[in-house]
Amino acid sequence: MTKVTPFLMFQGKAEEAMNYYVSLIEDSEITSITRYGANEAGAEGSVMQAAFSLKGQEFMCIDSNVKHDFTFTPSFSIFLTCDTEEEIDRLYAALIEGGGALMPIGDYGFSRKFGWLVDQFGVSWQLTLPA
Repeated sequence: MTKVTPFLMFQGKAEEAMNYYVSLIEDSEITSITRYGANEAGAEGSVMQAAFSLKGQEFMCIDSNVKHDFTFTPSFSIFLTCDTEEEIDRLYAALIEGGGALMPIGDYGFSRKFGWLVDQFGVSWQLTLPA
């Protein structure tokens, strides 16, 4: 085995999600995109497979060409350790837009500031500001 990479399956929003995430988190980038062409299994131009990194953590994603009755679940989430109060507040405000809170941002005792949310794409995020 050479590495382990989190893999996210979107239903038509992979590129939009990747662009949004890399715009919010510094030192992040989309590293590759392969798209469906004409007469292929997925919608032409949609993401067949892509890779992006958030602060050096690589992710892979697709736009599923099959509609599923399931989506993401909060039991798997992206965990961000923030450096400043401004950073956690900015990221929480941006990521929760169009989504919803699982644990509103606050002091839960195990972190100076913590928030758990689901973003507009259904992906779960935990943000923390260590003591």
